[in-house]
Amino acid sequence: MKKLSRDFYDRDTKEVAQELLGKYLVHHIEDQIRIGRIVETEAYLGGKDLASHSSRGMTERNKIMFGPPGYAYVYLIYGMYYCMNTITEKEGIGAGVLIRALEPIQDIEGRTQGPGLLCNAMGITKQLYGHDLLSDNFYLAEKENDPFKIIKRPRIGVDYAGKWAQKLLRFYIKDNPFVSKR
Repeated sequence: MKKLSRDFYDRDTKEVAQELLGKYLVHHIEDQIRIGRIVETEAYLGGKDLASHSSRGMTERNKIMFGPPGYAYVYLIYGMYYCMNTITEKEGIGAGVLIRALEPIQDIEGRTQGPGLLCNAMGITKQLYGHDLLSDNFYLAEKENDPFKIIKRPRIGVDYAGKWAQKLLRFYIKDNPFVSKR
């Protein structure tokens, strides 16, 4: 597998969200290497996107979103689940891609159909907040995959965002059984 470059993340967030499908999330934990194939993502477009954590400006929680591309934004939801975004575009934009679901490939136990579940199964916690995704122990990679069709749908759980809730910014691999919701 070949690790994704910084330039991969430094592009339009919608493109990155779609091109992350079929890529691999890799986390080295002690003597174990957990690998999952990304099968579902959601794009968050920065300050103008009312569903994005960056829409109200920079805070202590979201400041990594405004940093350079290719870093992990890990945060807690509902006081119990971690979620992970990859930061995209130029520094200062506040855009990122939520990894929503993984197909287990290696050393993964537990469900991976949902952002909180996949973080639990992959061992992703707050300690990975701001982690450089070009590191040797937590990164995204690619290898040759069979072709697939991408489905576009509205994002999940962002009804509070008004018109932004209906935008087709959720992407998944058609007919993959590990997609969180169809």
